[in-house]
Amino acid sequence: MKLFTIGFTKKSAEEFFMHLQNAGVRRIVDIRLNNTSQIAGFAKARDLKYFLHAIAGIDYVHIPDFAPTQDILDDFKKRKGSWTEYESKFKDLMVNRRIAETAATVLREKDCLLCSEHTPEHCHRRLLAEYLMKHLPNIEVEHLERKSK
Repeated sequence: MKLFTIGFTKKSAEEFFMHLQNAGVRRIVDIRLNNTSQIAGFAKARDLKYFLHAIAGIDYVHIPDFAPTQDILDDFKKRKGSWTEYESKFKDLMVNRRIAETAATVLREKDCLLCSEHTPEHCHRRLLAEYLMKHLPNIEVEHLERKSK
């Protein structure tokens, strides 16, 4: 199964939607914990769902179980925790939530994991993608930001 990932920050709406269209994305899987108060207006959940369908014919689903908890986010962002700690806590959370089992039932060919971070290096979407590749058969992941550079 081919999956993609993308972040919306540091992209114009045009760049964001072109990345998705050029890759042939069929559905955005929003993996943000909080998807309603984003800086980029086009990325707010209700607006994003509309724009995806109207501009590119792409479906939208929000799966907050694929997101870190508020405590994990706060420890990293507000309390300036280390990336290593964040990564460890999120990996434990994925195991505890049985994310591979959930993903096997909800993910589809050419879904795209969406989060806010510009690149995947320090984003939970990369951790989730790597976890899925390790625990599910025949998963291939492409980070759309890397393709565009």
